[in-house]
Amino acid sequence: MSNNLSKWLYPGIKVKRWMLTSLFGVLVVGIGAVFFVSPYPFVRTFATIIVLCGIIFIIFGMGKMIVSLLTLFLPQRERDIVDILYQRRYLERGPKIVAIGGGHGLSHLLLGLKEYTANLTAIVTVADSGGSSGRLREEFNIVAPGDIRNCLVALADAPALMGELFQYRFAENSQLKGHNFGNLFLTAMVQITNGDFKKAVEESSKVLAIRGKVIPSTVHNVHLVAEYIDGSRTEGEAKIPKTNVPIRRLYLTNKDAEPTPEALTTIAEADIIVLGPGSLYTSIIPNLIIKGMSEAVVRSSAYKIYVCNVMTQWGETDGFSASDHIRIMAEHSHPKIVDACLINDASVPEEALARYRTENSYPVAPDVDKIKAMGYKVIATDLLGVRDYVRHDSKKLTQTLIKLIESQRVIKR
Repeated sequence: MSNNLSKWLYPGIKVKRWMLTSLFGVLVVGIGAVFFVSPYPFVRTFATIIVLCGIIFIIFGMGKMIVSLLTLFLPQRERDIVDILYQRRYLERGPKIVAIGGGHGLSHLLLGLKEYTANLTAIVTVADSGGSSGRLREEFNIVAPGDIRNCLVALADAPALMGELFQYRFAENSQLKGHNFGNLFLTAMVQITNGDFKKAVEESSKVLAIRGKVIPSTVHNVHLVAEYIDGSRTEGEAKIPKTNVPIRRLYLTNKDAEPTPEALTTIAEADIIVLGPGSLYTSIIPNLIIKGMSEAVVRSSAYKIYVCNVMTQWGETDGFSASDHIRIMAEHSHPKIVDACLINDASVPEEALARYRTENSYPVAPDVDKIKAMGYKVIATDLLGVRDYVRHDSKKLTQTLIKLIESQRVIKR
């Protein structure tokens, strides 16, 4: 015990000087207090000045000592400490938001929402069967790690280099071609945790110091099966859009697969539930058709918002309007799965449309009146972002969602 205490006096720790400054302040206050008993007013005035000076030394020393201790845990970020503390305390008071989905749409949404609240949970589909995730599923018999990885990186508070590391894809001339480092990391973590995928995600979350939580919608190794209007079927998320036949319904290979308990708990405790944006059939619906998931969402007292895609997807939502997206989602889950729909009504520039026509992808028609007739609230506004891709502008989407969320919080109060 005495040995540990003596270590505080070792040179170079940058604590001793500020500790001595505070002790000097205590000594000055003590000296000033002695003069307070003097019968002479000018002596008592002088004593007051001494005491105030001592208090300044105490506050200054304690403040610098706290900063020195904090910078041990936040190296090279001393200037940011006040901002970090304020941000954390402010974000901890934010609403409990649960975002359900997968793919790039969900991670894109999380990037904006994590600046609004720390009480943010992503419930992520694990039915991906293409690319790196598909290969790892076949070899190691695990659920798909790819969408989980994207959400972890989106919520990361770790240095940007860590995010780049997790997203790093090995070159085509490598034996690891096509694999992301993050997928391999999660796969290795599953092996270390004796096959506990949920635990692997939790430990990976600590490595990336994420703001919020990422939860797999299920830990059962499920695959998607699509039944088309011609009666044919296809198994595997990556293969489903390739038949170019309209989908009648979607189901899982394991119909008894259950949601993770953490997913059900966060849904029950949520203030807001956001579905989408993302592929309707391969990112959003796969979560809702898990046994008991839709019922949990409907039972929740949370305000439920669906963020509709900006563009249709070839092989999935060809020719779909916004109301078609909601109708299909309700048919696979429950009519009360959402309370409101958020859709883009801004026009896509012609040069961007020309590029998407080659992929048989077109803007989703914002048929507001039809959605209202279905009994849902509609917010139609400019959510468009056009860069390399036509998708939601993260800033516009976040601001619109926050306005809607805040209006509902006021109503509830």
